[in-house]
Order: sequence, then C-alpha cells, then structure tokens
Amino acid sequence: MSNEEKFKGFRFKGNPYEQEAREKWGDQAVNKANANLKKLSADEKSDLADEMNGIYRELARIRHTAPDSTEAQDAIRKWYEYLNRHFGHYSPESFKGLGQMYVDDERFTKNIDKFGEGLAAFMAAAMAVFAERNS
Repeated sequence: MSNEEKFKGFRFKGNPYEQEAREKWGDQAVNKANANLKKLSADEKSDLADEMNGIYRELARIRHTAPDSTEAQDAIRKWYEYLNRHFGHYSPESFKGLGQMYVDDERFTKNIDKFGEGLAAFMAAAMAVFAERNS
C-alpha cells in the first residue's frame, strides 16, 4: 500500500481544508503540523500512516463497547498521544472538540467510518469521556 493510499482522506500537502483548519485552530497549530510532516522521510511518513491506521483498526474492533470502558479509554488514549506526538498539542478540551467534529463534519465521518460503521461516533463519545476524566 502506498503512502498516498494510507493517508487517503487525510491529505496534508495542498490540503483543500487547510484554510478551514487555520480558521479553527490558528496558523501556529497548522504550521507546526505541516513542519512536522515536512521533515519526515518517506519511511517515517509510512510508519506514521501505519501507526494511525493501526489505532483506527483497534478502535474499530472495539467500537461496540462502552465508550467509558477501560478498553475504550486505553485505545482512545493512544489516539490522544499519537495526535500530541505528531500534530501539536491538544488539550483534553480541544481533543473533545475534535471528536465532536468527527460526527458533525460528514467528511470526517465518511473517512473514519471506512474502518467500521459507527467508528466516528464511538470515537467522539470516547474522546468526550477522556476529556472529562483528564481535564
């Protein structure tokens, strides 16, 4: 699978939604994420995509469990840590807002639900619980 296929729906360079991201999260956050991605080699980008897809697959596997279960919270913590490690700092509250966007914006829902129907809603609920427990 090519890097392009791994990141399908999550384009970073020439992203048509970049302006929208800048309006929501500010130039500094978007610039930092872009800079972090730009300095990665092709192998590192592949590893990043593999890690992201692995987390999505794990969350998809458990999406029928309670969002506040230990299993769900352990998995959503991996997503939180992944985002913070690679794309800037997410406070628990902004992480919750991102989860809400997963269900409010059909573009996100469509891409995330490719891993399993209802995954975006499960993630949003688990992210909200995570935020409440870690604020």
